[in-house]
Amino acid sequence: MPDLNGIEATRQLTGAVPGIRVLALSAYSDEEYVLAVCQAGAAGYIVKHSAATELISAIREAMKGNAYFSPAIAKYFTRHTATGLRSPQSGMARGKGLTPREREVLQLIAEGRSNKQIAAKLAISIKTVEKHRQSVMDKLDIHDIAGLTRYALGRRIIENENHSSTP
Repeated sequence: MPDLNGIEATRQLTGAVPGIRVLALSAYSDEEYVLAVCQAGAAGYIVKHSAATELISAIREAMKGNAYFSPAIAKYFTRHTATGLRSPQSGMARGKGLTPREREVLQLIAEGRSNKQIAAKLAISIKTVEKHRQSVMDKLDIHDIAGLTRYALGRRIIENENHSSTP
């Protein structure tokens, strides 16, 4: 997706449209990413290599108000039910306090955009971009662009050019 990652898109959709049922269809199946999408409000999660019949089943279940997870994803939840879902790793937890605008600014910073480009894209002043950038750095305790970019790549806020599949 060109402007948002799957986690942020899910968060914004579920926040803006009460009762919406979001099904994540993603190439990613790592536990941290799945957990983040579910915490953002997804009603289900299907891996992209799933059969079409599984996708149809997931849509039907979501329409009934139920959750649906690909078998590989469901195994993760089953493994963690006895002890409860693990809390996100410290880096993910640090980023959880970011506002939606700060997450947008972080994404654009990590994509290599200048303050001027970010300001134009988000229709805000350069000074406001600078304030958001400083707030992101303070909240994440990361004080350089390379660190922010590594953080964004690690949390799939942006995607590595070598992995063109989008969540």
